[in-house]
Amino acid sequence: MADLFAWLLSFFLLVATLAIVLYQVMCLSDLELDYINPYDSASQINKAVLPEFVTQGSLCLLHLLTGHWLMFLICLPHSYYNFRLYLIWLCILEFSLCKFEQVSHANSYIRYTRKQHLVDVTEIFNQLPWEKQLRIYKLVYLAFLLFLSIFWMIWSIVE
Repeated sequence: MADLFAWLLSFFLLVATLAIVLYQVMCLSDLELDYINPYDSASQINKAVLPEFVTQGSLCLLHLLTGHWLMFLICLPHSYYNFRLYLIWLCILEFSLCKFEQVSHANSYIRYTRKQHLVDVTEIFNQLPWEKQLRIYKLVYLAFLLFLSIFWMIWSIVE
């Protein structure tokens, strides 16, 4: 019964992630067809990026904790990609990409990131084909995960 509950939770997390990515594709399509201005489109997409990352990370963590190793290994590259977009590399590995600023009162360092996970308003038309293609690949990947999740959910019901 617990296995069935885990597959149901996985199914709902996948549907939520699919809905978020589909919303981003619709925003990019509206921008491409000139139904929405670049500022509104970028702000709507940027608001949806972090929930997408959280739901995908939760899905990967769920598969790890429930012992669904194959699904965890299939989810891991997408979660790693999202993690890389959000945090880049650790500054220890790539000194050239990170800038440090010493804070005088705490004698500690603040790390700056390039914020590659966000869509830039000024460059959105140049990045439009790439961003749209990237999200369509994510949709296909998530649809494949949804198919596998439904298969394993039915398999656990039949057992």
